[in-house]
Amino acid sequence: MKHDMPYKLILTENELATQWYNVRADMSKKPAPLLNPATRKPVTLDELSKVFCTELAKQELDDTTAYIDIPGEIIDFYRMYRPSPLVRAYFLEKALDTPAHIYYKFEGNNTSGSHKLNSAIAQAYYAKKQGLQGVTTETGAGQWGTALSMACSYFHLACDVFMVKCSYEQKPFRREVMRTFGASVTPSPSDTTNAGRDILKRFPGTSGSLGCAISEAVESAVTRPGYRYVLGSVLSQVLLHQSIIGIETQLALQKYGVKADIIIGCAGGGSNLGGLISPFIGEQLRGEANYRFIAVEPASCPSLTRGTYAYDFCDTGRVCPLSKMYTLGCGFIPSANHAGGLRYHGMSSTVSELYDQGLIEARSVEQSEVFKAARDFARVEGTLPAPESSHAIKVAIDEAIKCKESGEAKNIVFGLTGTGYFDMMAYQRFNDGTMSDYIPTDAEIAKSLADLPR
Repeated sequence: MKHDMPYKLILTENELATQWYNVRADMSKKPAPLLNPATRKPVTLDELSKVFCTELAKQELDDTTAYIDIPGEIIDFYRMYRPSPLVRAYFLEKALDTPAHIYYKFEGNNTSGSHKLNSAIAQAYYAKKQGLQGVTTETGAGQWGTALSMACSYFHLACDVFMVKCSYEQKPFRREVMRTFGASVTPSPSDTTNAGRDILKRFPGTSGSLGCAISEAVESAVTRPGYRYVLGSVLSQVLLHQSIIGIETQLALQKYGVKADIIIGCAGGGSNLGGLISPFIGEQLRGEANYRFIAVEPASCPSLTRGTYAYDFCDTGRVCPLSKMYTLGCGFIPSANHAGGLRYHGMSSTVSELYDQGLIEARSVEQSEVFKAARDFARVEGTLPAPESSHAIKVAIDEAIKCKESGEAKNIVFGLTGTGYFDMMAYQRFNDGTMSDYIPTDAEIAKSLADLPR
């Protein structure tokens, strides 16, 4: 097969981004502010700094500064694995017999195996700079916990991870990578925190959720001096750090003279999707270009496609600030599907606001169809994708097939957030034909939404 351009669209080291991009600065209608759960008023820097590192709290509240310089120590760390490649999926195109050109930004070329390291190293850096002893966090499928354990090891910080119980049991090797880098890992909900004990009492035998694990991690941080809480998705500071994904994608496409038509990302809390699309959304907001953006979420946890845009707690234990977001209700605990990183009841306030303005489309897809797309992709492209990433692959394939039917040669870009080599139990169930699909009923979602804060 004749290739009309390089297989990998590579940026050189001297093209590594030196600034993060804050898409909120270009939004005429900003995301609604976080609210203090006690006063129901916008959180202040002082209040937020009791939970997060002070510099990260400043980034969280800043919706006017478009570009923020990346500290030199973080850039030095980025050089281990960045810029990451933007790959032309020639073999997938050929298998689909589509006129579309398909590209994927591959974020799995680091030891953590995912994009999460981009924000983990930044948050660990600010914690170290503040003189903290350690940090606490939650993790779903384990990518964030793995990345944070690496970053904390690099800066000699203690790292306590609350891992969603079903993922703790499904992905023991991911857990052991965290422990190898020095982190302590606790299945959540646990009996080690008040929040965990309360959740276990309310939901006996629960397999857990990110909302549960967040409650435990926050409590663990605020009750110990010298600790702060860090988060791998949802928050605006995380989307800021992950904007390096979109910046590099944008630079590579410009370097090779390619204009994206459709940009696709998996959507759980919003970190990968928000990071990938932010610079492109910025272009659109400034009137410089037009794109189609598609957020893809699991049908078992459909916050955008079936949720409500309202203020809700970010965690099940109701100790975190209130965020205006598309939500299924903080008490919603999704089925124990294998895309653990997408099992969150809500969505980033920034992504939610962009979706509410009609700038982003959203689709939900079932688990078995996602793994079929993952298998097909792996067989022709040679990379085993993470279950989360495979949601984007599924819709990228759908869009490429539409191009075949219409004869349009569109440029499709999606985020391959990481590898699936720690997800082999999920692949085994798919290969054995024992994987099931679960879609929550309208009654289940309505019951959870009925408990939204007033």
